[in-house]
Amino acid sequence: MRWMWIDTVLEFEPERRLVAIKNCSLAEEHLHDHFAADSFGDADPVMPSSLLIEGSAQTAGILVGSVGKFREKVVLAKIVSASIEDEVRPGQSVRYSAALDRIDPAGAAASVSIERWDHRRPEWVNIGAIEFVFSFLDQNRGGHEFPEENFVFGENFRTILQGNGLDRVAEPDPIA
Repeated sequence: MRWMWIDTVLEFEPERRLVAIKNCSLAEEHLHDHFAADSFGDADPVMPSSLLIEGSAQTAGILVGSVGKFREKVVLAKIVSASIEDEVRPGQSVRYSAALDRIDPAGAAASVSIERWDHRRPEWVNIGAIEFVFSFLDQNRGGHEFPEENFVFGENFRTILQGNGLDRVAEPDPIA
């Protein structure tokens, strides 16, 4: 995974919960397209809802992957439901709170609440909720062969795990 939509992990309760933060900044290129100034009005940059969903999936995916010490290739199988009620703008932060709802040998279900922090009015405001189903690719091959290396929990995820002390959760060299 090349694009990371979380910046840091705040809380981690193994096999239960993981909370991550994403800071929204005008330094991020995608904000210049959503929505650029045009003949109808001034620029109105917002973080696209699809990226809020992706950040939620990455947060929940790390939680799910941690249960198996990042040995499994965890992939998003389904978005069960998604509701995003408000926008995130530059200078605001997003908090993703993921909870593990179910896990079995084939996969897992997780739910994520999304909150926004506006530094001018300092309080967390709930702006959305998403429910996901993840599949363990190694357990659900469907006759297909996949590479041995874990292409899901790659180098970018390793950096986040190490930076937040979660690499201790993993077995030696789980993200080769």
